[in-house]
Amino acid sequence: MKPALIVHGGAWDIPDEAIDACKSGCSRALAAGWPILSHGGHALDAIEAAIMVLEDDPVFDAGYGSHLNLDGRVQCDAIVMNGTTLNAGAACTLQRVKNPIRVARAILENCPHMMLVAEGAERFAREQGIPLCNPEDLISEAEREAWRKCKEDKHAAEHHRGHEQGTVGAVAIDQNGNLFAATSTGGTCCKLPGRVGDSPLIGCGRYADSEACAVSCTGYGEAIMKIVMAKTAVDFLRQSPICVDSPSGASCEASLAQVAAREAVHLLAKRTHGTGGLILLDCQGNPGFAFNTPRMAYGYVALDGNFVTGV
Repeated sequence: MKPALIVHGGAWDIPDEAIDACKSGCSRALAAGWPILSHGGHALDAIEAAIMVLEDDPVFDAGYGSHLNLDGRVQCDAIVMNGTTLNAGAACTLQRVKNPIRVARAILENCPHMMLVAEGAERFAREQGIPLCNPEDLISEAEREAWRKCKEDKHAAEHHRGHEQGTVGAVAIDQNGNLFAATSTGGTCCKLPGRVGDSPLIGCGRYADSEACAVSCTGYGEAIMKIVMAKTAVDFLRQSPICVDSPSGASCEASLAQVAAREAVHLLAKRTHGTGGLILLDCQGNPGFAFNTPRMAYGYVALDGNFVTGV
């Protein structure tokens, strides 16, 4: 199996001045994950490495730089899913963890449950040797200022670079066919304390099934949950008729991956009038992505090994 890796930094109205930072962040995430895969490493290690780069970058709404809730605090959610076993590890409403994806992985590998929240998730993280940080360490000055403007004036999108639709994600397949998907987010600005969106929910913000594909979504969580968008994309790909030729000259499998991504986002708009996007890899490592927002930050490794990034 030829390994593959795709990442995203959120689907939203990315302004011109943030394009380079978003593309650079996605490129650095690929640079963290791809050497693991290209040297025979495991897909789970690769997506964890890629997600941690995105969580540490304040241009994205995950980890450091996450949006603040109504009380002015960061509450992060993250998940990772194994396409072979269908097991997952999810952590919600974390307030003292620099890299929430590490907690999600620990839950996947070492916990009898698939989801832990709040204080219980942080206690488990500490027991697993994951250090806790001061909640203030997760707040970037840009997000603190945006929160102040929302509190003093009105809750307005122009105060933010990724106001309602921030999330980061990664999907990878390794040389042994292990297929994993992961998502991490700080949620929406001024959300009610305790709010959980689509990102850590199986089938909504992410899904992985080695018989079809693995998906990581981004966008307006309440809308994505309504159509279970990640699982919907998987089902579109699983149910696609077998074709013999592709008009574009691409392989049949590659075109089906892209069609599945587009159809899922089309359904999101049609049934919920919501906005968002997704990335996916099918079980052969073919990438697909789609979005109905003005832009979405993404990156993947092309067949020749070069990094492709865009918005």
